[in-house]
Amino acid sequence: MASDGFRALEQKALVEYIKATPVLSQKLANQFHELTIKEVGDGNLNYVYIVSTPSASFVLKQAIPYIRCIGESWPMTKERAYFEARTLKEHGRLCPDLVPEVYHFDRKMCVIGMRYIQPPHIILRKGLIAGIEYPLLTEHISDYMARTMFFTSLLYLTTTEHKRAVAEFCGNVELCRLTEQVVFSDPYKVSQYNRCTSPYLDKDAEAIREDNALKVEIAELKSKFCERAQALLHGDLHTGSIMVASDSTQVIDPEFSFYGPMGFDIGAYIGNLILAYFSQDGHATETNDRKSYKSWILKAIEGTWNLFEKKFTALWDENKNGPGEAYLPDVYNNTEVQQLVKQKYMKELFHDTLGFGSAKMIRRIVGVAHVEDFESISEPSLRADCERRALNCAKTLLKDREKLQGIAEVVSLIQRH
Repeated sequence: MASDGFRALEQKALVEYIKATPVLSQKLANQFHELTIKEVGDGNLNYVYIVSTPSASFVLKQAIPYIRCIGESWPMTKERAYFEARTLKEHGRLCPDLVPEVYHFDRKMCVIGMRYIQPPHIILRKGLIAGIEYPLLTEHISDYMARTMFFTSLLYLTTTEHKRAVAEFCGNVELCRLTEQVVFSDPYKVSQYNRCTSPYLDKDAEAIREDNALKVEIAELKSKFCERAQALLHGDLHTGSIMVASDSTQVIDPEFSFYGPMGFDIGAYIGNLILAYFSQDGHATETNDRKSYKSWILKAIEGTWNLFEKKFTALWDENKNGPGEAYLPDVYNNTEVQQLVKQKYMKELFHDTLGFGSAKMIRRIVGVAHVEDFESISEPSLRADCERRALNCAKTLLKDREKLQGIAEVVSLIQRH
């Protein structure tokens, strides 16, 4: 590690690093006598520090060359920091109110300095566990997804621009390979990294590994994930990668970013909302049965897709004569053919969303990395019951996704489980 100039920054070294980095020291107005540094990373991959004085603050994030929660036995490229910084800047350009500003990036040290998202913002997943409603969440997330996907796709870019961007992000291959493993492979075989709420879900996990029809569908999704470069995706857009307040939404942590199928991001988000829905019975109390909150989550699921579709197709209409080379105006030169290609495109995107969302749900129940929505349910049998219903819903969605004609049918299917 030392040979390339990289070193892990513990707190003492971090102070010296900040002092030696003008853009960071200036953010603090060189006021180091009341400096505080707090490590707030979730422990999975990176070190994340909140650096603050009484008058200023920012976040420093450093990538290290292995998976932090496992150790050096699972190496991981620290170059992921470059792609995270690159995506934060690009998505921030497209959605400046929804993505934290990047102040500093040091490629050698794999350090990103960015705006600190102040309280009362919390991680969305924690808000969902607490049963908090966010009135602007659906509006904000649909806007983020529509704009970042449309403006980085061939619907807006020239082929040359698009190919150049795809080539750049092919460099994030190690994190894509990690996703391939934990989402599309490990849950469907015996793996040392898999775990579930045992013994309650042992047979459910075994059934996943023996389900040939499920494996056929997963193979198709893996192929799309690996081969289809539609747009610049966040790559890990779950409810732990979003910070929220009542009037604000901030999307963070795009280190898994790559050019891939749009449905992977949309599905990741909607799939995690579905997991949150099924976890609610495990958080119910005598004074709050969570039924009204479950209804709010279902409205958020339906509203997310409907608003995304509305905004995305509106951007398409506004830019139909623009530089994008997917559908050349000279070829798609009448209202009928424009409508036909749009309908086909959005129908396939909807079914991709359901497939990828289901795959993300399955991996969070029988794979390596679980979600706090379920993990925070202390009684194992109750947790397993919630997880089983989510798992069965995911399997049905995955196998039957092309039979479903709209998001309202998806909501009905969720309710039946």
